[in-house]
Amino acid sequence: MKEPVLYISYVRPEQDADIPLPRYMTSHAAGMDICAALAEDLEMVPGDIAMIPTGFALAIPPGFEAQIRPRSGLAAKHGITLVNSPGTIDADYRGEIRILLINLGRENYTVRRGDRIAQMVFSRVWQMESKCLDSLDTTRRNSGGFGHTGYR
Repeated sequence: MKEPVLYISYVRPEQDADIPLPRYMTSHAAGMDICAALAEDLEMVPGDIAMIPTGFALAIPPGFEAQIRPRSGLAAKHGITLVNSPGTIDADYRGEIRILLINLGRENYTVRRGDRIAQMVFSRVWQMESKCLDSLDTTRRNSGGFGHTGYR
């Protein structure tokens, strides 16, 4: 089977060519780092949510999705994470990728142009046929929800 190819394009090449495109930082990295394409620094106070431009768009092969995930260092050191984690980018989306950051920390945090703010991991997806039934088969768990197994 042929390896899938990800196509990446700058949305504003004249403005954002200095921003690195998503890339793997080590040979065994699962995620590609994504950088901020801000025009100017953005200070986030605790509780702030900001939609950060990245300056690029993607053409993801059919049958795949991109998952946008937090960077563990930003989360651990500063409380900076993603509002919708993981965020999903569908294979047919061609607009600019934007990252929804939130400051869950106790101090202000400044996002600067070129900062690595998130990572992108690819996953195979399946579209399933659905069928409506009068009832479903039973399982040992059945409708037991959160905390049902007794683990804390």
